[in-house]
Amino acid sequence: MILSAQKVASGTYAELWWDGDLIAECHAFESKYSKTKEDVAMCGQFISDSKMTGAKGTGSLSLYKVYRRWKEYADGVLAGKDIRPTLIGKVADPDSPDSATRVALYNVSFDEVPLVSFEAGKIIDEQVPFTFTAHKFLD
Repeated sequence: MILSAQKVASGTYAELWWDGDLIAECHAFESKYSKTKEDVAMCGQFISDSKMTGAKGTGSLSLYKVYRRWKEYADGVLAGKDIRPTLIGKVADPDSPDSATRVALYNVSFDEVPLVSFEAGKIIDEQVPFTFTAHKFLD
């Protein structure tokens, strides 16, 4: 089988939605599950196997600094509140229709909440890791 490069999805056609709002300043997004596994030694088998014993949903997003998007979350930290939004990542490259994906992430908890950072002559880019506890493929 020969793969045509035009069928490879481009992140140019991706979107991030945060509690129903399109986040236009997002330029990178990733989410994944990391499995927790325990080694299992078995009689008669030299190579050990493993058993999944749990999992953790993790991710990161990168936003250009355009708004005071983190104020509510920073105020929540001071108040002892962990505000948890729903994020939806979408890929819809018109040249790669078979790659179209839209996934909702639920119970998102930001590991870090940006306050202020900058460097002279540089675009401000806020990179924020997060965890989540559930997902749903919407398409």
